[in-house]
Amino acid sequence: MKKATWRKFMRRNTIQRDLDEIKQLALRYIKEETIQPLKDLGRFIAWGALGSLLVGFGYLLLLFGALRFLQEQFKVLDGTLSWIPYLIVVVLAAIIVSLTVWRIVSGTAKRRLKDPK
Repeated sequence: MKKATWRKFMRRNTIQRDLDEIKQLALRYIKEETIQPLKDLGRFIAWGALGSLLVGFGYLLLLFGALRFLQEQFKVLDGTLSWIPYLIVVVLAAIIVSLTVWRIVSGTAKRRLKDPK
């Protein structure tokens, strides 16, 4: 009796079923290891780009605010000296841009290289 049930079990295991299982396993692996990380990366890039745009817009508003502050508070800078507040704001913007570029260039990769772990 046991021999007959064993043969019955073996007949159900066909090569086609094994190939289907391998195909399903490979597809599941591809989805887990490639598609999902790409979706996560896309989400990370989208939120990072949105955040960068909002921070840039905020800096732009702060620079306009600084310009208006300089123009309103220092009436001496009217007339022929009206270009000085613009120069001050451009220098301030250049400092902000240079600090941003410096932070990007000296990112975590260089700090990791210096850590003796």
